[in-house]
Amino acid sequence: MATFRRPVFSFLVFVILSGEIHAQWDLGMETDRRIQKGIDHIYNLEFYDAERKFAEVIRLRPDHPSGYFFRAMIQWWRILSNLEDESQDDRFYAMLEEVIDMCDAMLEKKPDDITAMFFKGGSLGFRGRLRANRGNWFGAARDGLAALPIVRSAYELNPENYDVLLGMGIYHYYADVVSSEYPIVKPFMVFFPSGDRKKGLEELELASSKAKYASVEATYFLVQNYFLYEKDYARAHQFAVQLNKRYPRNPLFLRYVGRSSVSLNLWDDAFRVFSEIVSRATERQTGFGMLEAREAYYYIGKYFFTRKKNNESLTNFLRCEEVSHELDKDNASGFLSMATLHIGMIYDLQQRRQEAVEKYRSVLKMTEFENTHRDAGIYLEQPYKGQNQ
Repeated sequence: MATFRRPVFSFLVFVILSGEIHAQWDLGMETDRRIQKGIDHIYNLEFYDAERKFAEVIRLRPDHPSGYFFRAMIQWWRILSNLEDESQDDRFYAMLEEVIDMCDAMLEKKPDDITAMFFKGGSLGFRGRLRANRGNWFGAARDGLAALPIVRSAYELNPENYDVLLGMGIYHYYADVVSSEYPIVKPFMVFFPSGDRKKGLEELELASSKAKYASVEATYFLVQNYFLYEKDYARAHQFAVQLNKRYPRNPLFLRYVGRSSVSLNLWDDAFRVFSEIVSRATERQTGFGMLEAREAYYYIGKYFFTRKKNNESLTNFLRCEEVSHELDKDNASGFLSMATLHIGMIYDLQQRRQEAVEKYRSVLKMTEFENTHRDAGIYLEQPYKGQNQ
């Protein structure tokens, strides 16, 4: 079962993500320890604790871009936790600009300053990443063009650093994949070197297993790559479980455990995960809101539907439909379309034909997702009679 996704990543993501710091930067053990702990707080969405750690880093090393960069990463995960909310974007851009300016000053004094290269490349990459998410392909391409030579130079200066492989792996993978997935960006491809899908995955796997600071972000990219593009749900599930165990408060990691469980037909596991998500959303835990609950209601509905528990299934599909009406703005989401279709199917099973017909007609008015229009049309002609009809 596919997740209802929009294209959020692209070959424009040229990044040195989540803290590629090398010992040669001589930050000191105490500062390094604070950075490591702060990164863990970010991934666990413990933003207040992360803010404190990186404030300490800045106090200890006000001349070093690391503290400022990771402080911006706190803001990035705030955005990622609710990507539909754009009110946090300007602050994120301003924080990245501060890092870029700092790195530019360092590079003026020393053009081959690897520290400045790392953090400028990372800042440009994250800015391009958000711009791509917002549909600003020109701005994202411009950031990519600026970041690519920096990333390549940093890699050439230190090819044995496994953290560097994150940025290279992301570039090689997405430069190959994106042109077929997102035709809108094809015109920009002429400006970039060609990618290598296989090589990109290999580099990300190495970064995931051996990088000191970038292993988590590399693993997260592997989850998405294997799930969304490679359709290797077993590998995606393996990495998602690994991340969830390490950062149990992170909703994205938990959701991918649930999604990959669904794709592997591990419905009992999926039910447990999505029930937990509903519980956390109800408790308003950081990062768990209506978006997360909407997805969870849908898959819980599917769980009961596969077990022919129609009343329980209907309850959850109706909740998914209700939340979707609150969330969806211009167009109906895939969740709304699929939930509405299943509500109609259950109504047919309950001999509530007129209500079923109304739901199928509603589906036909929505943007089609997968085969929703086809199925709604079929069930308008002939009532749904069950999975073995």
